[in-house]
Amino acid sequence: MTVTATGADIGSEALRPHAEDAFADELAALAAADDRPRPARWRLSPWAVATYLLGGTLPGGTLITPKYVGPRRIVEVAVTTLATDRALLLLGVPGTAKTWVSEHLAAAVSGDSTLLVQGTAGTPEEAIRYGWDYAQLLSRGPSRDALVPSPVMRAMAEGATARVEELTRVPADVQDTLITILSEKTLPIPELGEEVQAVRGFNLIATANDRDRGVNDLSSALRRRFNTVVLPLPATAEAEVDIVSRRVDQLGRSLDLPAAPEGIEEIRRVVTVFRELRDGVTSDGRTKLKSPSGTLSTAEAISVVTNGLALAAHFGDGVLRSGDVAAGILGAVVRDPAADRVVWQEYLETVVRERDGWKDFYRACREVSA
Repeated sequence: MTVTATGADIGSEALRPHAEDAFADELAALAAADDRPRPARWRLSPWAVATYLLGGTLPGGTLITPKYVGPRRIVEVAVTTLATDRALLLLGVPGTAKTWVSEHLAAAVSGDSTLLVQGTAGTPEEAIRYGWDYAQLLSRGPSRDALVPSPVMRAMAEGATARVEELTRVPADVQDTLITILSEKTLPIPELGEEVQAVRGFNLIATANDRDRGVNDLSSALRRRFNTVVLPLPATAEAEVDIVSRRVDQLGRSLDLPAAPEGIEEIRRVVTVFRELRDGVTSDGRTKLKSPSGTLSTAEAISVVTNGLALAAHFGDGVLRSGDVAAGILGAVVRDPAADRVVWQEYLETVVRERDGWKDFYRACREVSA
């Protein structure tokens, strides 16, 4: 007998639910408590969207967990931009939560974060405009039935929020297909002699970074269509520890891993190592360091700790220890086997070895680096 999973079954078992599904209770509580004006077709008011991202406690006592830990004004500017006719560009180095913020903004504003175009070097124009069902195109010619709308086209018709990830990875000529959409709020369909006009509520969020390899600079014409918000790296070590702890806890629950608080000291060590190598100086400012070729972002720290928790759960006693994170740190730091290994060895011997309370961490790192 064949058993077919229902949509509800699939949603409940999803490894990584969409934001609107994972935080449906919080979004519903915010909608119920939200008595402020809402832009056309928004599920929440701008105030409630910002509260959803930054966290808070509602009048009835419902706790809204923070989705983004950072300057409040950044979130307020991003939300306000979406309430205007300007598109939003989230800019930052890899690992600064651009995709995470983009998804949660779309979920809070439109209740749907899935109208997504993933930018790559091979993204075609059809991914942003529209494509064709070639079977129908060949049998009946160009028609509305043969047209396959892109996520952007659907967002225009529905008054929803579309997302374009890694816009700077998209070829320049394909990027520029957004110019008419963002300036005229219209998508021409010359094959049918028609056009799709965006209805109220439509907007677009793009993410980009300009420090990675393989990027294509945005034309000045396209960049003018966006209001750019730069997402910074966490300002302090404690803020970064908080971000890593929260995200690891969320991931750990979905993977049935042990709670992260028992390994908070190891999380703090991972964050310290990443910040010092990223900044090129120790936290006390006394020793200058060489920086490796990788970005050593907060997202990578989350990955290292999550993998460490999995090691602790399946091959240890369930408590995160130095030996569980050492290999992950080595893999994150040493991207260039020649140059980065020298940087790592110098850091181990001049900083880690001499630091009080870090002997176990030093031995674990030495072991995996041998």
